[in-house]
Amino acid sequence: MRPENTLPGFAHALELGVDAIELDVGLTADGVVVVNHDQSLSPVTTADTVPVVPDDPLFPYVGRELRDLTLAQIKTVEAGVRRLGPDQDRDPFVLTQLPVPGTRVPTLAEVCALLQDLHAVRLAVELKTDPGWPDDEIRRFVAAVAAVLADFDLLPSSRLLAFDWRVLLEAHRQVPQVTRVALFDRETLAPDGGWLADLSPEDPAAAAVAAGAGILSPEHGLVTSQLVHDAHGLGLPVAVWTVNDPADMARFVEYGVDAIVTDYPDRLRRVLAEHDLPLPEPCVPAFIP
Repeated sequence: MRPENTLPGFAHALELGVDAIELDVGLTADGVVVVNHDQSLSPVTTADTVPVVPDDPLFPYVGRELRDLTLAQIKTVEAGVRRLGPDQDRDPFVLTQLPVPGTRVPTLAEVCALLQDLHAVRLAVELKTDPGWPDDEIRRFVAAVAAVLADFDLLPSSRLLAFDWRVLLEAHRQVPQVTRVALFDRETLAPDGGWLADLSPEDPAAAAVAAGAGILSPEHGLVTSQLVHDAHGLGLPVAVWTVNDPADMARFVEYGVDAIVTDYPDRLRRVLAEHDLPLPEPCVPAFIP
């Protein structure tokens, strides 16, 4: 509905009424936590403007890893206009997303400021890593994210999400009070994939418990009523992602999932209303981006 992982996008979701804001984060070369879906700047969601300094050898920045760029470099990038990629015919957001030109990649701190005083809305922060990351970088990344959340007193109302379950184990060591969410899909369940912190993919719910997760979060194509039943039997709520079709939303409600992640909160609100389920109240963000 709005550019992904941006302040205008989050503000619009709050105005519609949501239980939580989900976002993805990475760490810049100078140690700042920024909000971006991938570990690199995508040419679909971002575009270069000007280098931060003349003749910057890293310019253009789009396509580069966040870890190789400073915050100043990343802040030059336009993030408010979605661009047509090679799969444009299969990109549903081209038809529904309102561009917001001039939008920049936000920091996690800027998002936290947007959510200040909105105590009913949780913050779900996905830490983007992969099995190739050294353990010491995982530790540094978790510490940086936790420090930002602590600065805004948002640790109690936040959740930390990861496909790389080493993040969950590290978060349990550093900030055990924060709920940890075990993400998985077919790729990360592959044997010897390295995503599950050496835990068995045979029983994802049991493995998530062993990783210290408090919530199980599978890709929607993997969710069955049996999986929901098994997770609940282990005390794990189930948050299914990313569900944009109202018929699928209704099916997962019938399965008894505990949360549905969607790019279209307006559609989900209609489905919840049809099932006589409570709706989160619309919120006015701390400021309008």
